[in-house]
Amino acid sequence: MGNKYRLLPWIEETLTPLDFSSVLDAFSGSGSVSYLLKTMGKQVFSNDFLNFPMIISRAAVENSSVTVSREEVQLLCREASAPGVSTGNAGAAGSASPGDSASPGDSGGFIRRTFEGVFFNPEDLSFLDTITSRLPLLDNPHKQALVKSALIRSCVKKQPRGVFTISGDLSRYDDGRRDLKLSLAEHLSEQIEIYNGAVFDNRRENRAFCGSVFDFDYDAFKPDLVYMDPPYVPRSDDNCYIKRYHFLEGLSKNWEGEEILYNTKVKKIPKKYTPFSYRKDAVDAFDRMFAKFRESTLVLSYSSNGFPDLEVLTELMGRYKSRIEVKEKDHRYHFGTHDRVKRAKVSEYLIIGR
Repeated sequence: MGNKYRLLPWIEETLTPLDFSSVLDAFSGSGSVSYLLKTMGKQVFSNDFLNFPMIISRAAVENSSVTVSREEVQLLCREASAPGVSTGNAGAAGSASPGDSASPGDSGGFIRRTFEGVFFNPEDLSFLDTITSRLPLLDNPHKQALVKSALIRSCVKKQPRGVFTISGDLSRYDDGRRDLKLSLAEHLSEQIEIYNGAVFDNRRENRAFCGSVFDFDYDAFKPDLVYMDPPYVPRSDDNCYIKRYHFLEGLSKNWEGEEILYNTKVKKIPKKYTPFSYRKDAVDAFDRMFAKFRESTLVLSYSSNGFPDLEVLTELMGRYKSRIEVKEKDHRYHFGTHDRVKRAKVSEYLIIGR
């Protein structure tokens, strides 16, 4: 949603003069900043409160050497009809409607039954069922993360606009793009190669976490710098990542432990609470976050169209840091980029506390 990868050169330029060897990316999202920090030779602790960003960081940041071979991809894509392939997720919350015998992660067609007519064609949905049911055949967690990350990227590229808020007849979005014409199997083949190519060893022990920023065990890791890019309260619309990416979140964990809201058009899962999404909670959340990480250098990525405003944020950080510096850059967000949506054009800030 934030299109942060376009700001990576500016972020690198801003962070390079700072003295740090370890860093917590507290809201990792797509993982682009975590990956940048890894290329800078830093020890990276990549964290997000959603599962699918953690999977991406496990594949590309935590992982330093493991790749997936062509033979392993072929094994996963083989028709999942052999006995014993099921991942055994029966009984997951909200996993199956009454009368269904299959559950998320098995080879009984859960994804096709649940999302047919919502996202993708039947062949693509069956392909997802096959892949997810066979993933346990790869007993290495980084191999599984690579495949899941490639699947996530494939689904984003195949879905018009890359979000999962639209469903049904999507022909109106077909502008001839190659991504919309490829099957998910073809996408996966390409994305596996891209993720394999992204794997490298920066000689650091990097880690990927899934959890609230307030639950991160700071005393155990003591990062020199904490980079924070929270889902701030926008002036209008909303910042709900689950609304736009619920399918990716469910896919990343085979919908285990998730309640599927079958009465919704796109079969959503419930929104996950974060205090940064609400005006009544956001100011206190920022204060608590700055207090928690006060012993580290603080770098907050924020936008001029968010709440609270820059003056409030610098005052809050100034309670814990004696030196506050603000870097500013013009930025255009990925969603709503037509000329009439002026809120898409903003000033992006990096607020540094030392």
